[in-house]
Amino acid sequence: MLLGFKTELKLNNQQRTALMKHCGVARHAWNWALGLTKQILDHNKTNPEEKIKFPTAIDLHKWLVALVKSENKWYYECSKSTPQQALMALREAWKRCFNKTAGVPKFKKKGKRDSFTLEGTVKILGSNKIQVPVVGVLKTYERLPQQLIKSCTISRQSDRWFISFRFDIEVQDLGNTDVVGVDLGVKSLATLSSGEVIAGAKSYKKYEAKLSRIQWLNRHKIIGSNNWKKAQTQVARLHRKIANIRKDTLHQATTLLAKNHGTVVIEDLNVSGMMANHKLAKAIADMSFFEFRRQLTYKCELYGSKLVVVDRWFPSSKTCSNCGTKKETLGLDERVFECGHCGFIIDRDLNAAINLSKAVS
Repeated sequence: MLLGFKTELKLNNQQRTALMKHCGVARHAWNWALGLTKQILDHNKTNPEEKIKFPTAIDLHKWLVALVKSENKWYYECSKSTPQQALMALREAWKRCFNKTAGVPKFKKKGKRDSFTLEGTVKILGSNKIQVPVVGVLKTYERLPQQLIKSCTISRQSDRWFISFRFDIEVQDLGNTDVVGVDLGVKSLATLSSGEVIAGAKSYKKYEAKLSRIQWLNRHKIIGSNNWKKAQTQVARLHRKIANIRKDTLHQATTLLAKNHGTVVIEDLNVSGMMANHKLAKAIADMSFFEFRRQLTYKCELYGSKLVVVDRWFPSSKTCSNCGTKKETLGLDERVFECGHCGFIIDRDLNAAINLSKAVS
């Protein structure tokens, strides 16, 4: 299976400038092609009898070379694969939009999610060096997997640069056979049917006051000034710290589940519907249920375990794990489950996790 790897780059000022140029080329190619494709769609909508064929990524690249590269010589200072990959990404974005699995692609802005993809001469040299087209050899802070790769993506987060790529890895079969039910919650990240409770990071809640104060202090700075840029970097660093703490907690939890259990059972949560509750939305977003499921999906495949997703209408919380009697109503404030039929008393989340583990038997 394909496994992704992402690590921070150790750069000098010359390399930072080169990477910023590549980000600019990728962004310019994306915005130019997006504007052109939107014009074609508008023309086809107003003139249904004289429709123009929607261009492919190859068509867009041919027009880019003929119309844009000849007028913007700075395109030739960067790798030719950078605009090509940007146009391919735009075509995939339109494909998802036409299939109604995503919204309309948006124009990119400088400094927001800067990234680009390189393809061609990409080689791993030694333990912490990687060679990429045009830019040359880049150093990393940690050891790189000694694998054959064909392309890589370089991205920027506040003042740091990261490189990511994918490589093939063999699936490990650890031979576990036990079943565990996992109930996700807001009070704690996950409650297992074995009785173990995994606490959530709650990193946003921890740094919310500090983030609010930094943003409040920077509210009167002139946009575009040096002090404004420093303030934006300060805010971005804190956001990155919050995200990294959350990701670390999720990685530890999902690796523990996938490695030590043969079958992991979770619920198919309606996260977007849960986020509509403004009283719980912040806490739910801080737990990151979608990222938990995403990581658990590929890690179960990697370690040879099985992930079972139970239907979202399965009454795991309302059903008694002792006798199987279902309650009619169960409020969010009821943290202890009390069965009116057999008198069984148990923690609400643990009761749900046990019912999930029984759902596969």
